[in-house]
This record gives sequence, C-alpha cells and structure tokens, in this order.
Amino acid sequence: MEPLERVHLTRDCVAMMVPSGQKVLASKDTPVEIMQALGGSFTIKARGHLLRVEGKDADALGKEPPPKPELPADASDADVEKMVWEQLRGVFDPEIPINIVELGLVYDVKVEHLPVSGRRVTVHMTLTAPGCGMGGVIASDAHLQIMQIPTVEEAAVELVFDPPWHRDMMSDEAKLATGMY
Repeated sequence: MEPLERVHLTRDCVAMMVPSGQKVLASKDTPVEIMQALGGSFTIKARGHLLRVEGKDADALGKEPPPKPELPADASDADVEKMVWEQLRGVFDPEIPINIVELGLVYDVKVEHLPVSGRRVTVHMTLTAPGCGMGGVIASDAHLQIMQIPTVEEAAVELVFDPPWHRDMMSDEAKLATGMY
C-alpha cells in the first residue's frame, strides 16, 4: 500500500491501534504516513503501527474535519433514511478501504419519530467476523455519522450475527476491489 502523505502530528491526539482497538496517545511531532483517509477518519502508520485517528482530530494531521450533512427543514422520514444510508457509506473498516454498506454489513435501517420532536434511527449491522477487534469502533463510527444528521436525536447501532456475514453480501464493486469475485 502506497502512503498517501507523510506528515508530522501538530499536537498530541488519542488514536486507536488497528486491529485491537486499544487507545494510545499519538504524540506531537511524531512522523506518520496517512495510509487511508476515508469517511472522515484516518488510518495512519506511526512507528510501525497502524493507528486510526477520528475526524474530530483531523487538525492534528493538518487536515480539515469532514463537513456536517444538511437536510431541508421539511425533510421526510424517507429523506432521513436516504441520508442515513449516505452517512453509513462514510464508515470504513480501518483495514479495508471499502465502506460498510458496500461490504454488505448493514442489514436494516429504521427511522421513527420521537414523541416530542426529532427522530430515532435504529441500524442493525454485522461484522465480517464476530471476533473483529475493530467491531466496536466501526459501530461507534456508524453511530457518530448518524447523529450528525439534522433532526436525529437518538441512534442505536446494534451488532447482530444472524444471519452470519458472507462474501455474497458484498456489492459487485466491493468484490472486485477485494479480489473476492
């Protein structure tokens, strides 16, 4: 994999080791290679380790944080659901440059109105393997992406393993990208 860019961290920031998900402190002035910049988060290589840096810490890499999604004030539930799917296309496994929708990991999206105002979104998704060390991170990324949508007040991302994931759930593009066609 060819690095996208070499930079020095401009400040300390919390990062997660890939694939364990363990949090570590990435120190200011550390030289890093940006290996992947997808969905607003970054996979970097620092001192021989792969680390994931959240979009909110993009400035530590000299980058801008991703823009927030926008919806018209009169958006329908269908509009919100469409935006949920768009936001989920911005969630990537730190080790695979393919989003979770194309990987076939998202099983269901449900949008409902809350009693007072706003909406609740529930997503059922899975992982390529039940023991994936980054599973919690991926689910958390999905939650963060959904919570950025205007009118969404609550979101639940539930990991399910029935039915178990298999490569036939991937889009044709994802199969081609991974060589699993």
